[in-house]
This record gives sequence, structure tokens and C-alpha cells, in this order.
Amino acid sequence: MAKPKAPRRTLDSYTVKHINKTVRAGDCVLMRPSDQSKPSYVAKIERIEADGRGANVKVHVRWYYRPEESIGGRRQFHGSKEVFLSDHYDVQSADTIEGKCMVHSFKSYTKLDAVGNDDFFCRFEYNSSTGAFNPDRVAVYCKCEMPYNPDDLMVQCEGCSDWFHPGCINMNAEEAKRLDHFFCENCSSEGQKKLQNSHATSRHADTKKDAGDMLS
Repeated sequence: MAKPKAPRRTLDSYTVKHINKTVRAGDCVLMRPSDQSKPSYVAKIERIEADGRGANVKVHVRWYYRPEESIGGRRQFHGSKEVFLSDHYDVQSADTIEGKCMVHSFKSYTKLDAVGNDDFFCRFEYNSSTGAFNPDRVAVYCKCEMPYNPDDLMVQCEGCSDWFHPGCINMNAEEAKRLDHFFCENCSSEGQKKLQNSHATSRHADTKKDAGDMLS
């Protein structure tokens, strides 16, 4: 008669010895890929379990996909540290965890003073079967009508408040960084009048984000 399988138990936390880091459910982690030429996989731990003796520790994870791993592939507006929260769940050995990481909301990521190697951001959920995204629409900017990529420098028009890539307005990055004021084509004539009428008046700092702040 076959020996019954020992029941497994859920752990509140587990210390991964080879990296000396303690992980818990809800943590985001980097996991070793089967193909060593690929970057580490990014996952969110859903549950940690072990056998009755506390050995053979497994992590139940929900995978984040990188843009190049999605059906549509990487597009121009995808940030270098962007990942998508997928509907792909899996069980992996805890020993394949290579480190902890942080997956920020898009808004939080854009406010970071510095982006580290272990910082990522997520603004979409991804259906790995259909290739569909949620939300399926996001705000677009500039003449090129592309979603915002936090890796790209952009400048804001003081008239309409839209954001523009320097290349789309015949400007290089250095010229864009030196701008004190900017009005797009549609707002330029009205904007020049405003400037002439209010040189002595400084605008509130929070109404115009400095172009340099857009660099990640």
C-alpha cells in the first residue's frame, strides 16, 4: 500500500539561506530562470509552504511578465523597468529565489529620486492566454500620441499642459533641459503674449514640472 503523502503546512516566512533574505507572502522576488542567458524572472509570492518537517519549501507565485515576454512584444512606450502582472500562477522551489525586489505602482515609480536595480513598475495586468491588458486604454501625450514612458525626457506646454518628446518638436534633449518656458505650436502665439504681460510674475513650482525631473 502506498504511503500517504505528508500534509504540507503554510509558513509565515522563510529565510533563503544562500542570499540571507527573509521572504513573506506579498513580497516581490527575483527568481532564477532556467535559461541562464535571460534576466531573472519577477514574481509575487502568494503563499509559502513546507513539508511536515519544515523542509522542501515551495513558493506559490504569480508571475510578472516583461514586455518582450508578452504576445505583442516590447513597444516604444514601455519603460526599461516595466513589468505586467499576469494571470500565470506557478509553484517553484524557494531555493530558486535570487533576491527581493520592489514592484512600484506607475505613479510611485515616477516619483522615485533614484531607480535601483531591484526597482520595477507595473501599470497593466496581463492575460497570458489572450494577450489582453487591463486597463486596455491609458492616457496618451505629445504629437505622436503615445503613452508615457518614464525613461523618456518630456517637456510640458504651459498653455495646454500636454507633454512633448523633444524629438517630436524638433529639439534635442540638451535644448529641452535648458528651457525656462515652453509653448507648443497650438499655444505659442497666445503663450508669447502671456510671457510679455507677466515677466515679473513667477509661476507656482507645482504647475510646471521641470523637464529634468522626467528622467529616470
